Formats: sequence, structure tokens, C-alpha cells
Amino acid sequence: MCGIVGYVGKRQACPLLLEGLRRLEYRGYDSAGMSVLHGRELHTRKKKGAIADGLSRLIAASPLEGRTGVGHTRWATHGSPSDENAHPHCDPHGRIAIVHNGVIENFQQLKQTLSGHTFKSATDTEVLAHLIGVHYDRIVAARPDTAPRDGSHHPLAQAVMNALREVIGTYGLAVVCVDDPTVLVGARRGSPLVVGIGREEHFLASDTTAIAAHTRDVIYLNDHDVVTLGSTTCHVASLGPDAAKVQVSRLEFDPEAAERGSHPHFMLKEILEQPRTVENAMRGRLNHEEATAKFGGLNMTLAELRDVDQIIIPACGTSWHAALLGEYLFEEFAHIPTEVEYASEFRYRNAPLEKHTLVLVITQSGETADTLAGLRESRRRGHKVLAICNAVGSTIAREADGGIYLHAGPEIGVASTKAFTSQLTVLILLALLMGRIRMLPPRRGQEIIRTLETLPQQMEAVLALNASIRRIALKYAAAQNFFFLGRQYNFPVALEGALKLKEISYIHAEGYPAAEMKHGPIAMIDENTPTVFVIPTDSLYHKTLANLEEIKARHGPVIALTTEGNTTLAPRVDDILHLPPTLEPLFPLLAVLPLQLLAYHIAVARGCNVDKPRNLAKSVTVE
Repeated sequence: MCGIVGYVGKRQACPLLLEGLRRLEYRGYDSAGMSVLHGRELHTRKKKGAIADGLSRLIAASPLEGRTGVGHTRWATHGSPSDENAHPHCDPHGRIAIVHNGVIENFQQLKQTLSGHTFKSATDTEVLAHLIGVHYDRIVAARPDTAPRDGSHHPLAQAVMNALREVIGTYGLAVVCVDDPTVLVGARRGSPLVVGIGREEHFLASDTTAIAAHTRDVIYLNDHDVVTLGSTTCHVASLGPDAAKVQVSRLEFDPEAAERGSHPHFMLKEILEQPRTVENAMRGRLNHEEATAKFGGLNMTLAELRDVDQIIIPACGTSWHAALLGEYLFEEFAHIPTEVEYASEFRYRNAPLEKHTLVLVITQSGETADTLAGLRESRRRGHKVLAICNAVGSTIAREADGGIYLHAGPEIGVASTKAFTSQLTVLILLALLMGRIRMLPPRRGQEIIRTLETLPQQMEAVLALNASIRRIALKYAAAQNFFFLGRQYNFPVALEGALKLKEISYIHAEGYPAAEMKHGPIAMIDENTPTVFVIPTDSLYHKTLANLEEIKARHGPVIALTTEGNTTLAPRVDDILHLPPTLEPLFPLLAVLPLQLLAYHIAVARGCNVDKPRNLAKSVTVE
């Protein structure tokens, strides 16, 4: 949630901060702001709304000069979106400016200790700014002018550390002060923060997308780290019991991958990228000779994998839908009992887990707060934790015992698309590996591998149906309710289709197992409520067809996704799309594409902001 960018160096800060905020806007777009130091003056601009409509116009009308500054794009937690609640926030004297991601859980108690302070906003962040200011005043008053001002001994860094010792909650923090316009301080606990190392300049950001155009050398801060940056200096201290561990990493990132190019929206660009991203997820991981998959980063031997007698998959949102497909895959391919958990519930449950339970967390960003908490609790209890993740260097990727990267590239659209199909591809490969070391015969393994290799080309064929999907979308764009139905492997696809439509078009949509409709939800069916059926000609085709007839008998419009060659279904439905034939466990990789495009075109037709849907942000790093 929210985006942070900071700069200290030889260049003008404002253009760099503004560029970074534009790249981070998918993390929050309720408001945006920045503070820049010019000499010993602090200049702040902030505005409610999207950056292009608010902050950019303010700065164009009143430019900012200075070589040190911080910026923020907000997803509201405490306090509604407004100019007053936008970051940065300052201490009472206007000397210190901070930007903050996360939640200060005890901000009300801290506020009560700041007697006599007047607050201009309803945010927890302003309370933290005042608290840092109080500690800064004490340090400056007690210190002689000759006191050292480097690293954690710098009075601003010390004030931040003293204040954070009183804080309960999470934070990613960037702080500047007028008394030293050559210093930028950052701190992290539970909310990601990365240092970018340049030539005579340093950056701070909550996501590498903000700074990748300017540097490839980065330090991923750990929880409790506090960093003090100058143009040529970088000092990391820790608020925890152990010394800070600093490791410089090299980004493998193409900044152009985070641009829309010629596409009208990131979401459409990322939908169309999926044949390549699925190919990337498979690259180098298929073992034809042994009819299995291979991974380099699991950090578990085949014997350890063979000992696994239960799999638990905590995840959130779209990743939860991928996890549900993973449950079906592990149970069918490897006969391993598998349970999918909402990470937000799993972290607080005392679920009984057997000794040889493998915990598999799935996350696009690698920073999802609930999933990270589930990972940490599982490791405390002595269980092996593997991560399926898209973000190299993310907290979950670093803290898991092993993992698998998606290699999908940056996903900017808030509604996840290519990450879902990449997650599903990796789950198929992992289930294949787990099956082959147990009871899955080589003939079946070879069949799965051969079929997987044809999928990118088949996905291209499905995406070629875009014009037909758009026509269907325009036909139903005015609907207020939708149902998405499927059975077995296609039930999670129905859930994902419903979520996509809800997220970006604000139409109420529900996904169900097809046979469950008659147990209550069918009461909602009428001539104005379309139902999307995922109904391939598979082993349950005739069962699903009977469910479809139940909808038609209530005069509900039906959109069907079926397999090429099915000539009997068209007269029974209102609209139909034919998809290439594939194995039953792999059909979701094809079926989800029309559902993503359907949601996209309906949202565009309704005038919705596809890439920035209301109330949502890309990476949920708060509880």
C-alpha cells in the first residue's frame, strides 16, 4: 500500500521524485505529495487525487528546487483522502517532513502524550512526525555543536530511532530535516523499503520500479533497519538486538517493462503478455528425459519432498484462487492432502499441522502483510516454507526457506492477470514434480509436459478472440449482477473471473461451483443477470450442462466458454466462445483469458479507471 520515494544527491530532486511517484501510483492514488529541501527551507506540495490531476499541476504552477526530498502516493488507512491527510507530514515547527507506509497501531496513545500539540490531519503519520520532532528537539538541545553527525549518530537518525522505539505497528519511512539538507533517513518494519545506490546520489523507495531507471545497485532493508543517507554515504543501523546485515544486490529489471507502451491500459498490456510470461515460467524447468519438472531454488532434497505428507497454502485474493487450483493439482498428481487458507485467517489460527507439513505461500509482490505473517508463524513452528513469488528481493522471497520465481516481469495493473497464469503454471510444474517422485507414471508426466509446451501458442489463439469478447462485453456492460460458474478445475477460474469483474467494473459478481447454484443463489437469476459458464467438453461436461439448463429455465442469459469442436452447445446459450482443447488440469490457463478480457472491456465501456480501481492498491502491506 502507498508508495515512497526519496532522493539525496547532486541532481534536482523534484523531477526524480515526481517520476518515481508516477511509477509507484499503482500502489495508491488517493493523494500525492512531496517535500524538497532548498538550503534551510522546506517546501511541500500535496494534493488529493491522482498525480496527473493534482500534484503535477501544483508543481507546474509552483516549481520546487533542491537536491534532497521525499515523495508519497497514498492509499488511505487513517483519515479519508484529502489535501490535509496527504503526505508528507511535518513536525510542529515545520522543520522535519516524513512520508510513511504502514499503520501506527498506538497512534492514539502517542497522541495523548503530545499534550499541547495541534494536528492538522486525521492521520497516524502526523502523530509520528510530531513524535520525531519532540525527540529531535531533545537531542539537539543536549548535544554540543561538535557532536558527530554521521550514520546513526546523526541527530535526525537518532530522533527517528528513539521515536520508533515507542511505536507499535508497521512502517516504511523516509524523513528529511531543514537543519541538514544533505541527509535522508529511512526506516523499515513490516513495510518494504529499498535503498538505491547511484554515483554521488542515493535513493529510497518502497518498490524498485521507482528507481530502476537510475540505478541497478540496491540494498533491501530488513525489518528494524534505519538507514542514514548522504550523497556519497550510506549507514545502516538496527533497532533490533542484532547488528544490521547489509547486502548490495543487482537488479535484473528492464524499466521499459513498467511502461504501457502503445496500450491504453497496463491491464490490457499484461493480459496480452501472458503467452510469453507463461513461457518464461516454464523456461528451463521441464525435464523431458525424466518426465518431470526441475527447480533450482527449492532448497529441499527429493527425499525431503517425498516425506511431505500435507501441504498448506496461505494466500490472498487472486493468489488464493491460484492456490485453490494448486490444491486440486497436488491431490490429483501426488495424492498429497492439501488445504488452502486465507492468509489473514491462517496467521491467527492455531491450526494443527503435522510434522512433515510443507507450507507453500503464494504472492505476486512478496510483501503481502498477511502472507508474510503466515510464513513467519509457520517457520516459528518448525515447518519448511516455500514461496511462489514474482518479486526478486522481496521480504517473502528472502525469508522463505526456498522458492520459485515467476519471471513474469513487473505487474502494474492493480487487477492481477499475468501473475495468476504464471502462478498456475508454476503450481502445475511443482505438482508434476511432487507426483513423479511418488506415483505419477512417466507416461502421464510426458503428456503434461508436451501439452504445457503447446499452451503459449494456444493462449495466442484465445487472445485473438478479443474482438468477439469485446462485443459480448458491450452487450452486458449495463448488468448489475453477474454469476461465474464452473466445476472442479474451473471453479477457481469462476472465482477469479468474478473477482476481476468486481475489481475494475464495480459490478456485483459471484463465482460458484456450478452445482451449488441450486442450493440458494439461483434465487437471484432473472433475465437481467448474466451467467458465465466455464464448460469444456471434459469428464463433467454433461453434469455442468444440466446446471446450465437450470439457469436457462429461469430465463437467465448465458455466456459459455467451451472447447473447440463442441457443436451442440451454441443453440442452448446466448453467447459462446470456443477455446482450444487441452488437458483438464490445464484448461484454466486458457479459460481465464476471456474472463480477464470480458472484465476489461466491460470496465472500459462503463468508463471505469481500469488500472486504478477505486479503493484498491496493488500490494497490501498493511493488515
